[in-house]
Amino acid sequence: MNCMYEFYRMYILLIAATKFEIQPFLMSLVKEPALIKHHTIKVLITGVGQVNTTYKLTTNILNKRPNLIIQAGIAGTFSELLKLGQTVLVKQDCFGDLGMEEKEKFTTLFEAGFADKNEFPLTNGWLVNNEDTIFNSSLLSSVNSVTINKISDSLLQKQQLLNSFNADIETMEGAAFHYVCLLQKIPFIQIRSISNAVGERDKTKWAMRDAIINLNIELENLIKQLP
Repeated sequence: MNCMYEFYRMYILLIAATKFEIQPFLMSLVKEPALIKHHTIKVLITGVGQVNTTYKLTTNILNKRPNLIIQAGIAGTFSELLKLGQTVLVKQDCFGDLGMEEKEKFTTLFEAGFADKNEFPLTNGWLVNNEDTIFNSSLLSSVNSVTINKISDSLLQKQQLLNSFNADIETMEGAAFHYVCLLQKIPFIQIRSISNAVGERDKTKWAMRDAIINLNIELENLIKQLP
């Protein structure tokens, strides 16, 4: 799917859960309007979580359909291969806590037979971004993500997520973003920077500042590279 490159003058919708995650980029737009070249960028702050993201994104795109939607934000990592502060692109995402938990074992809706893991927009239970052009041209690593409603320091929850999905990162909005974009057939990109290890709630061990700085640098690079 390469339709994002069929447009010369694009209307781009940039969304984030919170304003502070993309504040440096917003300041760059004010200082350097030429950054977006001939494109038009609208910013939408959805609020934290899947419900906020789904509702606000859907109502916004039904009002005016974008050519491309970019979601930017921070994330936690399960992988020791991903460094704190590193920026990544999300290839596929999933709903990580949609299922049943019994005797400390988590069972997905697919495993329980309540949902078809290949019913559109799902592919084997994942919400896959097939905009291969951007992934092939970017120097950023591509990762798999899991989206949950509750951030926790629970080792049990962390292990359940690893056992069920073996994802690289964790967010609270990504799967909802992929879900809406796939259903509406709008090209999209999810870009994230690693602020912490999943389960680590001691903020002194986080790299929030570095994550936000790098996120906004790569977001600006991404916008500049668009045709």
